[in-house]
Amino acid sequence: MKTALITGGQQGIGLGIARALSGVGFSVAIAAEAAPESDTVRHAIGLLGEHARYYRHDVRDLDAIPALLDRVEDDLGPLTTFVSNAGVGAPIRGDMLDLSPENFDFVMDVNLKGAFFLAQEAAKRMLGHDQGYRSIIFITSVSAEMVSIERAEYCISKAAAAMAVKLFATRLAADNIGVFDIRPGIIETGMTAGVRDKYTARIEAGLVPAARWGTPDDIAASVLPLAEGRFAFATGSVIAADGGLSIARL
Repeated sequence: MKTALITGGQQGIGLGIARALSGVGFSVAIAAEAAPESDTVRHAIGLLGEHARYYRHDVRDLDAIPALLDRVEDDLGPLTTFVSNAGVGAPIRGDMLDLSPENFDFVMDVNLKGAFFLAQEAAKRMLGHDQGYRSIIFITSVSAEMVSIERAEYCISKAAAAMAVKLFATRLAADNIGVFDIRPGIIETGMTAGVRDKYTARIEAGLVPAARWGTPDDIAASVLPLAEGRFAFATGSVIAADGGLSIARL
């Protein structure tokens, strides 16, 4: 059985991905900071069923990465897919000229540093066993390319993560490990709940060509063929899962 580790898999986009992979036979490990007894985690595990496990993990804790992977592989078997999904937005939206080093570092530690070193360890584990095709998938953002000056640290973190995809893809291509960059647009999750009215109005005014919010299932539908190896030769590719938001228009 194939095994997937998804950071931030207890809710939102991560849970959508976990459900999709579980639905095609993957054993699923979800890792996040939430307490195992929390309602969010209990709900997620209830949806995912008997082949799912939850692991409490802070992606900023680099020293804890080997132990996390040990536990996942002991419980579920060799890792075949890693989905780097956990992320944080800008703690304070505002003028980038007022951005504090503390907020910059916090976002970088989660969205870039933690993501990179967990992917690094996942890659080493994959290279250590022959399980056929394997995959590493980064959930970045349209903000890897599109500018939001009130969220400078977030944009920079996602742009850097997009470069990490290219680096990992180049390093791992000959080992039958596909690496991909999925860039969600405006997705209906808890992270976007606070700006729902603002973006609903902008979507209705034409911001998104698809004329609707995206959903976690939209992102999961993009992940599934990548994890299953149906786009193996397209390693390093960027998937804009954004309803056309990032298409340049006049």
